[in-house]
Order: sequence, then C-alpha cells, then structure tokens
Amino acid sequence: MAEYPINKGIGRSVEYRGLKAQYLFIFAVGLLSMFILFVVMYVAGVPQWFCIGFTAVAAPSLVWLTFRLNAKYGQYGLMKLGAARFHPRYIINRKRIKRLIKTRNAKHP
Repeated sequence: MAEYPINKGIGRSVEYRGLKAQYLFIFAVGLLSMFILFVVMYVAGVPQWFCIGFTAVAAPSLVWLTFRLNAKYGQYGLMKLGAARFHPRYIINRKRIKRLIKTRNAKHP
C-alpha cells in the first residue's frame, strides 16, 4: 500500500500533493458534492449516461480549477482576496482643516 505524506513539518500548513490549506478543503468538499449530486440526479431519474457525462466533465474541471487557484494565489491568497473587499477605497476625514493642523498643548489633552 502506498504512503502519502500529509504534513511536512511542525508549524507548517497541511499539504497534500501540492494543495495547501483551504484549497485542500475546497478540493475534498467539491469532489464529495460531485458524488452527492451524481447520486441525487441518478435517483431522480436523470438518464444514467447524462449523470456519468456530467460528473466526468465537472470533476476534472473542479480538480483543474482548484490546482489553478492554488498555483495563482498561494496559501493565503484567497483569504487576502476576501479581506481586500472590506478595505475602504479611500478614507474620509470630515474634521475641519484648522483642527487637523492645530497642535495640542501639554497641559490640555
């Protein structure tokens, strides 16, 4: 039986065949959802060859997309993209200019 190393050291993120961190989770959940979708379609009465064809196209697409995202954005890239949406485009300062320039005295805070 083949052995696959899952973790390559203490303090490093989980990596499996090049997939790191959240991409491994996306990959596993995506393939599991493909399987569940296949079963639901088959039980619902969709023709067998359509179910097989859909899964045969969708699963490799998911694998390709996951590895592509991993290569493009890296370990923390998707989190950085998500955080960038919450950054303001510009900062609005509505204080008067006189108050911005004014220096404070040591006695009065």
